[in-house]
Amino acid sequence: MQSPPAPRRVVFQYLVPVHVEVEDGLVARVAVIDETPVRDPIVVEGDPAYLDDAVRAADDGQSWPSWQFGY
Repeated sequence: MQSPPAPRRVVFQYLVPVHVEVEDGLVARVAVIDETPVRDPIVVEGDPAYLDDAVRAADDGQSWPSWQFGY
């Protein structure tokens, strides 16, 4: 019996626009605009050989909502 192949895993980061609202000197709300195409990714963890495939999978044209934190 053949064992399943080991999962290919890579974690990367890239810059995206962030909208930050400050009220009375405190951060009240943050919105991460994650519809931005992946540009200049940096490997954080995992197999760097998988980076190109991972970026293609993450940046395949699907629409994503912004992530919002706060009220």
